[in-house]
Amino acid sequence: MLRIAICDDSQDARLRLRGGVEQALDKLGQTGELFEFSSGLGLLGWLEKHTGELDLVFLDMEMGHPDGMETAKKLRAAYEGLQLVFVTAYADRVFEGYTVSALAYLMKPARAEQLEEVLSRCLAALRRDSGRFFLCRSGEVSYRIPIRDILYFFSDRRKLTCVARQRSYSFYGKLDTLETELGGGFVRIHQRYLVHAAAVDSISGSQVCIGDTTLPVSRSCQQSAMLALTRAALEDEI
Repeated sequence: MLRIAICDDSQDARLRLRGGVEQALDKLGQTGELFEFSSGLGLLGWLEKHTGELDLVFLDMEMGHPDGMETAKKLRAAYEGLQLVFVTAYADRVFEGYTVSALAYLMKPARAEQLEEVLSRCLAALRRDSGRFFLCRSGEVSYRIPIRDILYFFSDRRKLTCVARQRSYSFYGKLDTLETELGGGFVRIHQRYLVHAAAVDSISGSQVCIGDTTLPVSRSCQQSAMLALTRAALEDEI
């Protein structure tokens, strides 16, 4: 399922684009969840609390402050993997988006075949970049978390928590399974902790430090964890 935001200060424009996107999704045999925002500030504020919950954003370039380009720059700086599509009523603005690696530029009103193409390209990009993201689901909400932003995972019975740079995400699963899925970039230091080796700032015999957080290293994991984390640190310096 694609999670899609439409950001435009015109309600009529949002409704028109929403209808076109829903029809394009249906034609492609895809499901989607759509969110509407009347300003860039509204979208940015929402995403602060819902990081990882969007795949694609349609941005009107002619919104009031911040306009579409200003909003896009802030989105790109904070959410690298988010797909961006500009919609504009002025042909001379379509070249402005190269600096934010926009997926497409659509003239208003967007045609059905254009929307189908954009959604197809978005799906292809998400599949191509899947190895750069960790996917998890909590209740009805799915998250795409950039691997580079993950600090560590914490297990409490059947509940796992992914601690990332911007926020934490809780979901159900097993740490053993997660360790196997994520591979060598993540190191088991304790029955309850799996750390991202690239995020570790310092290592001692009984603990690792990630920023201001200190995590315990259990005796059973001590030797293997120290070797794995030291190896990762050396490889990072090469």
